[in-house]
Amino acid sequence: MPVDFSYTFKLACYSGLFIFLCTTIGSAFVFILLKHKDRIYTQLSLGFSAGIMLAASIFSLILPAIESSPYDGSYKMVPVIGGFVLGILFLIAIDKSLPHLHVLAKSPEGPKSSLSKHTLLFLAITIHNIPEGMAVGVSAATAMDFTLTSSTAILALGIGIQNIPEGAAVSMPYFADGMSRLKSFLLGSLSGAVEPIAAILVVLLADLIAPLLPWFLSIAAGAMMYVVIEELIPQSHNLGNSDKGTIAVLIGFILMMFLDVSLG
Repeated sequence: MPVDFSYTFKLACYSGLFIFLCTTIGSAFVFILLKHKDRIYTQLSLGFSAGIMLAASIFSLILPAIESSPYDGSYKMVPVIGGFVLGILFLIAIDKSLPHLHVLAKSPEGPKSSLSKHTLLFLAITIHNIPEGMAVGVSAATAMDFTLTSSTAILALGIGIQNIPEGAAVSMPYFADGMSRLKSFLLGSLSGAVEPIAAILVVLLADLIAPLLPWFLSIAAGAMMYVVIEELIPQSHNLGNSDKGTIAVLIGFILMMFLDVSLG
């Protein structure tokens, strides 16, 4: 049964708002946690998020991209690899053009700027959340019948689950640096506002996406994978507790793989 634009638009809106809500829930942890200097919780949160996003990139984006490729033989991978590379280049371009400071990092990246540390951290997390919104939007835009909407729901659920500890990983460093609980919460929450926006923008381009489905699925996958490898996994190991960081990544990966296979 075909799904009209209004359905896919609502699906993208609800899915995008859900993952944004999960970021807000995670950011609210700053109200119940005591102030501490031990950043292991942030480190484990980043590792868990990395595992979720890694599995989501593979099972919810790359594999469907391969299956939807219109070509045969060795050419079947052309749109998959091409889109993957474009997604990486897209994130690199944003990464290089905007000043930002990653969580747990000591020095900012991108163009030199006089912006505060808190603003740079906010920009970094916002950049990080763009491919998550894109992934949900692409999945919603390509749900051509009602049975395929389950893949969008699973993807949104997985991203939402990892957004809870990720939201805490954003608001807690603000609070640890002396910012009020309320302001820390608001900044942590707002860092996820780009997710529903990105999801909706992708759906508005649905007419373009439909014939280029494997390309857009792979673009979202490449962008997410870039964030995982360039930011999340290194930062989940940079406090010396590499074993704990690795275990957190693997737990996140297993959870998302289980959700995709058992509910898909």
